[in-house]
Amino acid sequence: MVLMIEIKSVKKAFEGTKIIHDTSFTIQKGSIYGLLGSNGAGKTTLLKTISGVLKPDSGEILIDSQPVYENIPTKETLFFIPDQPFFLAHYTLDQMARFYQNTYSRWNEDQYNSLSSVFRIDPHKKLHKFSKGVQRQAAFILGLATQPDVLILDEPMDGLDPVVRKKVKNVLISEVANREMTIMISSHNLREVEDICDHIGILHQGEFILEKELDDLKSGIHKVQLAFKGEIPENFFNKLELLHSETRGSVTLCIVRGGEDQVRGIIQPYHPVIFDMLPLTLEEIFVYEMEDVGYAIQNIMDQ
Repeated sequence: MVLMIEIKSVKKAFEGTKIIHDTSFTIQKGSIYGLLGSNGAGKTTLLKTISGVLKPDSGEILIDSQPVYENIPTKETLFFIPDQPFFLAHYTLDQMARFYQNTYSRWNEDQYNSLSSVFRIDPHKKLHKFSKGVQRQAAFILGLATQPDVLILDEPMDGLDPVVRKKVKNVLISEVANREMTIMISSHNLREVEDICDHIGILHQGEFILEKELDDLKSGIHKVQLAFKGEIPENFFNKLELLHSETRGSVTLCIVRGGEDQVRGIIQPYHPVIFDMLPLTLEEIFVYEMEDVGYAIQNIMDQ
């Protein structure tokens, strides 16, 4: 049986305020799923609910067809690293390792030793004395040594320098390749997400406004640079699914939805003197998708 994470009609509210609105989606085994969204969109609440830290008000969350909340055998296959990693007071890395060894039946001592050598953290120094970045590395070592089938990460690269970020990404990609581990990652660093994720979901005010494979997402939205001999043809923009446009002198820049052939088929009959389709980064796609739902974002067309 192929392990899958299933989120079915999940709702979550706090003190009468709805945080997650009737959300449903699935994550396939071996996928690296990037969860994006504005501040306050409900990302952390959703991650905690999927991890079994919080109980959904309604709906269900299943891993391999088994519920997560208060299900110890299922939760043993999952590890959640929050934005602020938690360690027992005054514990060292080695002491935390012994704690997890006694907690998780799948603990792998060889993996622990291997990752400790990769990240080079003093195993005898109390973890609370380290910086946030080093504490996050410790959380990666401990979490991956439990041999999870599912790893859930909230802002995992926060506080890490570029060298360590590269180490973390290499380790994660290796675990996915070798063990088909499934990863769900929420981050504001969209360039990091773009490097490793194969599937993207954008959450806004507790609801998904977009959810698809990254390659499909990139092939379905384009930056177009145009210029015509005279005025822009009448009703030209009515034929495009336009997310954003602006004119600089004689050149117009547009962000449009649609496949490349579809967009070219609409524009080329107008015979523009300049017509370029430029690649979009995930960060740009995020900005314009959010702008399309009315989220006020400073224009980043120049980036």
